Amino acid sequence: MQIWVIISCRGRTLDPIHLESTILAWVRYLPDLRQLQVGLCTGDAYEYFDVPTHTYRGLLAAESKGRYFNHHIRNGFRFQRIKTPALGLEN
Repeated sequence: MQIWVIISCRGRTLDPIHLESTILAWVRYLPDLRQLQVGLCTGDAYEYFDVPTHTYRGLLAAESKGRYFNHHIRNGFRFQRIKTPALGLEN
């Protein structure tokens, strides 16, 4: 099942953070909900639940974003595939 996701925080849409990675195109984190959205370079996007802030910060600080994602996030949290609207999120 695919769903459209537009995230807003206090009335404004949160912008994704574009990443320099061969695996990850962008990420977006909602700290109040502990949700991490991840856009892959393939065009697929996923939302991960109950992701601690330190895990998100670790991803941003990692030398290899793809390696960090594969070791610490990919199979470590409940997730669902999402479909993002055309907001310039593609790589």
